Amino acid sequence: MRALVQRVREAWVTSSEDRDGPAEQVGRIGPGLAVLVGATHDDDVATAHRLADKLFHLRILDDGAGDMNLSCADTGGELLVVSQFTLYGDARKGRRPSFVAAAPPDLAEPLVDEVVTRLREHGATVATGRFRTYMQVHIVGDGPVTLMVEV
Repeated sequence: MRALVQRVREAWVTSSEDRDGPAEQVGRIGPGLAVLVGATHDDDVATAHRLADKLFHLRILDDGAGDMNLSCADTGGELLVVSQFTLYGDARKGRRPSFVAAAPPDLAEPLVDEVVTRLREHGATVATGRFRTYMQVHIVGDGPVTLMVEV
């Protein structure tokens, strides 16, 4: 699994059935991490748990002295988790990315749900997007701090 993680002051996601449909806000957080999550074909529940554990304990939050020494586990920082199959896009050849490495929705959705469940088991406040809908993710970055995490 892969996650693009951005430290945020706040973030929210809206969802609609199609690009031009009415959008509904489905998730919102304050200070913490906005996390775009992608799955590939050989990922499983154990992989989802490793990713969740890594995200919860990732020390990229400010410690008050200007250093990245704290995690969501330390601060109670919130997480916005949004599925993102395009993280497995491959644009090395040509101009149109290939998404063959991305897990199909029937495999990816329960794995992303498992990441969210595991984060909540740790005591994290987690907001989410809505799988298989058109989403707009609004991020107010903090830093900016952005990392690619892969487990």
